[in-house]
Amino acid sequence: MCETPQNAVAASKRPLASPSVVRFVEWVAIIAVAVALSLFVRVLVFQTFYIPSGSMEPTLLVGDRIIVDKLAVDFGTINRGDIIVFHATPAVATKCGSADVDLVKRVVAVPGDRISSSGNNILINGHVLQERWTHNEPLGPSITLETVKAGNYFVIGDNHDNSCDSRFWGLVPKGNIIGKVFLRVWPLNRLSWI
Repeated sequence: MCETPQNAVAASKRPLASPSVVRFVEWVAIIAVAVALSLFVRVLVFQTFYIPSGSMEPTLLVGDRIIVDKLAVDFGTINRGDIIVFHATPAVATKCGSADVDLVKRVVAVPGDRISSSGNNILINGHVLQERWTHNEPLGPSITLETVKAGNYFVIGDNHDNSCDSRFWGLVPKGNIIGKVFLRVWPLNRLSWI
């Protein structure tokens, strides 16, 4: 059987697939791209965390959900006053009896700082640290004079007297830091930049 030019033109105008199949494939592609982008963002850019304890009260309350900027660790700087999320060191389990894998605390001393305390005051390089953020006093356990080693950070919970932190288990290595907290997203009535 020989195909005439008219049959060849008619065959070339026939759709390769029905419109419903095309729509289905488009939706599958859109969903696949969305999932891939969300995984990329979660792994490399932002991540959400749940606050399980009162160690950061009154800034972060039990049940708050926060978003952490992961790029701030590699492409930014970590400063005094920043709130960070980090992988707990093994000493946390032994010193605090906590099975938490990730913790959230405020940075109060950066590499090269000499940190100590006097009464309810945190001293950085011999000067009182001006805590310009909300926090609960008293300080609680004192801070023994220590120089923060390169690539490490000294962290404390804002609820000073109810926080197991660097005073108990030591410094946080930069490699353990997941990112900086920058936004509280839950509950909605407390939605705010941190």
